[in-house]
Amino acid sequence: MKPTPPRIYCLPATEAPVVAVFRRGPSQWTHVGRWDLAENRYEPGGWLRGRIFPRRSDLSPDGRWLCYFAHNPKARWDHGDAYVAVSKLPWLTALYAFATCGTWTRGYYFTADGSHAPPGDADMLIPYGLKPIPVRQFANELRRGWAEAPDSPPRSAGGPWDEKRNARLEKPQPGDDRLLRVESLGWAGGEFGVDQAVDGLRVLYSLESNGQLERLEDLQWADWDAQGQLLVATRSGKLQRRQLEAHGATDQITFEADLSQLQPGPTAAPDWAQRW
Repeated sequence: MKPTPPRIYCLPATEAPVVAVFRRGPSQWTHVGRWDLAENRYEPGGWLRGRIFPRRSDLSPDGRWLCYFAHNPKARWDHGDAYVAVSKLPWLTALYAFATCGTWTRGYYFTADGSHAPPGDADMLIPYGLKPIPVRQFANELRRGWAEAPDSPPRSAGGPWDEKRNARLEKPQPGDDRLLRVESLGWAGGEFGVDQAVDGLRVLYSLESNGQLERLEDLQWADWDAQGQLLVATRSGKLQRRQLEAHGATDQITFEADLSQLQPGPTAAPDWAQRW
């Protein structure tokens, strides 16, 4: 049988040229990497034999700190098997962690003003706080310059967990008039099957230019960088940076990293990632 490509989701930092990359595959394993946009380099990091929910995780504005929500059935510590942890990207060594009520937890995001609302002690030695991620589709994207499109169904149509509507978002290209669009297709759990979804949401990206809409069906994640290049994760498991050309011309790939062949290989985090 042909192997299933990895499921990928990315979180760009809002104030640094850094992207956190979450890769799921095989289905019981999650890998985290660091995409350095300034150096055009991918840095592999930690592996977890368990599940990280990237849409319920966050990357600090400066790109240094990762807050991730994980379910690890083999975890043997006071925080249980469903927990939130803060680590140094791209590693998963928990410098701060707390238990949750289970996999219904929404996860947490970094606050720039240092305010926080997690359970337990929030004495983190970093200039950020933590607050629960709102119950809303594409909450991470909405904090990163995306906005609900005019044709998106109203929030009230999604029920209390906002999972029953086909939400549509859009984000303008920096320095140009193109629009990148994303929409959810049905209920959470559809992407590559209920048990294999990277985080339980089936999506479709498209590009709007001069009134024309191009479906980007080869993508499982996309966003703009600060220069207006398109950052993508393809359904075949590749990270790419694409320089979009004029209509009809071939786009130029200015960076590519193939993550499809990675195999689980847990290693200890370096010393600098094991302390604040």
